[in-house]
Amino acid sequence: MIIARSPLRITLGGGGTDLPSYYRDHEGFLVAAAINKYVYVTVMRPFTEGVFLKYSELEHVVSVDEVRHRIIREALRMQNLRTPQIEITTLADIPAGTGLGSSGSFTTALLEALYAHRRQLIHPQELAELACHIEIDRLGEPIGKQDQYIAAYGGLTCFTFHKDDTVTAVPLKVSMDTIFDLEDNILLFFTGYSRSASSILKDQKDRTQNSDNEMLKNLHFVKELGYRSKEALEANDAVKFGELMHEHWEHKKRRSGGMSNPRIDEWYQLGMKNGAVGGKLVGAGGGGFLMFYAADRNKLRHAMSKAGLEEVRFGFDFEGTKVVLS
Repeated sequence: MIIARSPLRITLGGGGTDLPSYYRDHEGFLVAAAINKYVYVTVMRPFTEGVFLKYSELEHVVSVDEVRHRIIREALRMQNLRTPQIEITTLADIPAGTGLGSSGSFTTALLEALYAHRRQLIHPQELAELACHIEIDRLGEPIGKQDQYIAAYGGLTCFTFHKDDTVTAVPLKVSMDTIFDLEDNILLFFTGYSRSASSILKDQKDRTQNSDNEMLKNLHFVKELGYRSKEALEANDAVKFGELMHEHWEHKKRRSGGMSNPRIDEWYQLGMKNGAVGGKLVGAGGGGFLMFYAADRNKLRHAMSKAGLEEVRFGFDFEGTKVVLS
């Protein structure tokens, strides 16, 4: 049995500039952090032939082409299995559709496990590229590349998305004191809303490809905020980073009417009045987790708890996608 795990992520600045519709013309940049909440994939060889899958559904099929789970089907097709005899199970610390990049984490964990099952090594760069190839090229999802890359690499990492589709990954040059500060004072609260990011991202993709001036101006500004967030964190100014996160959220909401809703806005304002320096919804928007940087984390925790929001505590992951049992 092979067990691989892949971390979920939060975006620290520049989110949205990792979509091909933007970076192929303008180059993208963002800072992301892997967190110690994981997607797990197990791969083993059962006694009988066929493909056995256990996720939110159960599947038992004879051939790879019959597999309903789109990502698993494409990953297995790339393995060129002559006679399928494989069992795949997936588990996650946090459900899908909550803005923490679970789809990219699942794809990287699946590929890592499949490669380990065949006794092959795969470099994080190649792992991320293959995951993007499956989700973006083969399945046509209107998504960006950050989820696959930060899951593969781990840590607090700066990514530049070049016009030729290559990606440069550079660790954020941040002190241990700032890392501890961020782990202590970045708080995640679940809004109770789960959603698919596809509709919001498809709207962004379409408007960007059509050279919508308002969308492009917004993404240019968000990319600049990514660079400014990097500078603030590397200067050990976490409070400045929190203020930039607020600025980011104000611009992010303008990208789509589905980015927020009155309830989320109400919770955000509550947080800002109770110890938060800045915050935003993690991911494409519309639901998932509210992330705040807090000047007074106890006051913020009390206010959010009273409003009925559950906190998920986390630390950073510096290992990326890896095999944990083989």
